[in-house]
Amino acid sequence: MAQIRISGVWKDENGIITHYAFHTHIKDTTWSRVVKTSKADAIKQIENTGNKAVTWVWNYTTSAFDVQEEVTVVNGSSGKYLRSNPDRKVTDNLAHLINYDWIVAR
Repeated sequence: MAQIRISGVWKDENGIITHYAFHTHIKDTTWSRVVKTSKADAIKQIENTGNKAVTWVWNYTTSAFDVQEEVTVVNGSSGKYLRSNPDRKVTDNLAHLINYDWIVAR
C-alpha cells in the first residue's frame, strides 16, 4: 500500500493538467522529493488497490505543507482524471495546486 501526496501539477498550453507532482512515503515522517508523474501513471498508481492519495498544500502561515483532501480517480466524458473535493470551486480537480511549470523545467 503506497501513500501518495500530490503538491502540484504541470499543464499544457491549453491549461490541461498533463502531469502531477507526486511525493511518496519513505519511512516514519519522511516523504520523497517531487516526482513528475504523467496523468496515465498517476491514474494507474491511485487505482491500484490499497494506494491512497491526498493533496499536499503549502501553508504560508506555518511554512510547511498541509495534508488537505483525498484524491480519487473518476471517469468523465473525456476519460479518466484525478479529482479532489468534487464541485468545490477553489479545490476541484487539483487545479488549485502549485503550477510546477513556473518552478521546474519540463
